[in-house]
Amino acid sequence: MATSSLAISPRKLRSDLYSYSYQNDSNTPLVISVLASLIERTMARNERIVKNCIWALSKDTRTRVFDCYETPDLTIQSYLERIFRYTRAGPSVYVVAYVYIDRFCQANPGFRINARNVHRLLISTIMVASKYVEDMNYRNSYFARVGGLTTNELNKLELEFLFLMGFKLHVNVSVFESYCCHLEREVSIGGGYHIEKTLRCAEEIKSRQQEDKIYNQIARIML
Repeated sequence: MATSSLAISPRKLRSDLYSYSYQNDSNTPLVISVLASLIERTMARNERIVKNCIWALSKDTRTRVFDCYETPDLTIQSYLERIFRYTRAGPSVYVVAYVYIDRFCQANPGFRINARNVHRLLISTIMVASKYVEDMNYRNSYFARVGGLTTNELNKLELEFLFLMGFKLHVNVSVFESYCCHLEREVSIGGGYHIEKTLRCAEEIKSRQQEDKIYNQIARIML
């Protein structure tokens, strides 16, 4: 794990995930550092595989839409922090994005995360995850500016991503919790309750809002 990630204590991560406030907390969620470390190790492993086995290079032209002409001069950690700074997406968004990245790689076994495609993959997955988790979201044009792309580029990436994923976007609580456990093991934390509770609270709020909406509709009909 990267040096910056090693500085994260289990107690600090647990407190951050449990008490994070979407509106009042200006600190970058610690899950970003853990996710950045995981992706960087995946990239290093893929680089070794490609170096030793030339046949391991991706031959799937569909996934090459994520390739940049020039490798961005920005670390994964810095890129994720930039996305958070301008979108204020909470910890659960990054966990769901991690689920989507894993599903994407499983659905497209020829695809390997590397320095040329990781930034476009991240902004696409985080934007889609934000749409899934959050009730209020920025437009694609805003996410595009944050990610350093044009709106047309991000629109195309989102569409290609959805089709390559087979539109399998649903993440239930048990799946969410299992990915939380994996992320928390990166800093020697067992369990996934604190991150999972973030998503569960969001789901409960959405459920109450839907119930209120139905109640108001019924009330208007009866007037």
